[in-house]
Amino acid sequence: MQTEPAGSDYPAALDIDYPERPLNRVTTFFRPFTIIPIAIVLTTVSGASQVYSDGSTGSDATVIAIGAGGLLVAGPLLMILFRQKYPRWWFDWNRELTRFSARVSAYAALLDDRYPSTDEHQSVHLDLRYPDVPNELNRWLPLVKWLLAIPHYIVLAFLGLAALVSVVVAWFAILFTGRYPRGLFEFVVGAGRWALRVSAYAFLLITDRSPPFSLRP
Repeated sequence: MQTEPAGSDYPAALDIDYPERPLNRVTTFFRPFTIIPIAIVLTTVSGASQVYSDGSTGSDATVIAIGAGGLLVAGPLLMILFRQKYPRWWFDWNRELTRFSARVSAYAALLDDRYPSTDEHQSVHLDLRYPDVPNELNRWLPLVKWLLAIPHYIVLAFLGLAALVSVVVAWFAILFTGRYPRGLFEFVVGAGRWALRVSAYAFLLITDRSPPFSLRP
């Protein structure tokens, strides 16, 4: 497969508005704590499950399970494989969950000090293009995409570590200056952009175009 050049019209795009105003130093300082409520909300719709029991056994036992959703991967894979179809509402669910996750991640990475919305886009602009499955997707390729993306996983592991260090440095910079250093901001957004493209290719299954090895839009 041919790798798309940087700057190409890739079916997955991410951009985050750079804050031209001073960021809130107080919420930045307490970000590890202020993010907890919205992180819990994200967990309840991202496929994680929690089970509670009253401790009794037998037919009188009370068990409560909490958890739903998550990215749809196996379902679209099977539909592409056997029917060459990607149900639109499955795509819409994956897109909106990915957008929500991106807003929470942007808040965690200090890229925006506005509390993440469950439905409004805010400063995070994430777009996924709905695929024309019969004409754009090979029905057999989803079986091996996760394997073909291994080089990207390796690069993303190092990018993730570098992004974490960048966020820590930005945390101190915001506390002292109220500003997110522009270079660090662009790098962290670029790392997220790269991860989104890999996800769109290997797991969301919306494209057969191999992701570019690039941080750029």
